[in-house]
Amino acid sequence: MAVPWLRILDVLIGVTDLARSRKIRQAAEQSEQMEAQQQSLEPSRTGGVPGALEARLAGVVVAALKEAFERDTRRLELERAQLDAERERADRALRLELRRQAADRAIGQLRLLAGAAVVTWLGTLFFSARLIGGPAGARVALGGGWLLLLLAFACAFLAQSQIAEALNRDDGRLDAGMLGALALWFIVAGLTLIGLAVLVA
Repeated sequence: MAVPWLRILDVLIGVTDLARSRKIRQAAEQSEQMEAQQQSLEPSRTGGVPGALEARLAGVVVAALKEAFERDTRRLELERAQLDAERERADRALRLELRRQAADRAIGQLRLLAGAAVVTWLGTLFFSARLIGGPAGARVALGGGWLLLLLAFACAFLAQSQIAEALNRDDGRLDAGMLGALALWFIVAGLTLIGLAVLVA
C-alpha cells in the first residue's frame, strides 16, 4: 500500500499555517494597539482614522501575501524532492533490469556451451566402439577428448553459478570470465583430440 505523502505534507503545511496565522494575528493586534496609542498621542501626524486603517490593512495584506508565498515555496520544494526520489527509484529499477538482462544473456551463452559439450560427447559415443578396439594412441586421445568435453561442461556450469551469485550480490561483472573462455577452449581441444583419435584408428 502506497503512503499518501502529499496528504501528509498538506496536513503538516496546514498545521504550520495555523500556527503562523495566530502569530500574525497577535502581531496585528499589537500593531493596532501601538497605532491606537500613537493616534491618541499625535492625531495630526497619522492623518486621522482613515490613514491608520489603511496602514493596518496594508500590513495585514502584506503579511498574508508573504505567508502564501512561503507556503507555496515549501510545497514546491517538497514536490521537487518527491520527484527527485521517484526519478532516482526509476533509474535504479532500470539499472537492475539492464543488469538482469545482461546476466540472462551470459547464462544463455554458457548453457549453449554446456549443451554443445554434452552433444559433442554423446556424438563421439558412436565412434567409441571402433576407437576402443583400435590402437592405444586412439584410446588415449578419445579418453582425453572425453575428459576435456566433461571439463568444458563443468566450467560452463560453474560460470553460470558465478554470474547468478554476482547478480544476487548486485556487484561484480556479469560476464562468464575465465571459466567461460576455458569451457570454449576445452570443447575445441576435446574435439581436436577426438578427431586425432579417429585419424589414428
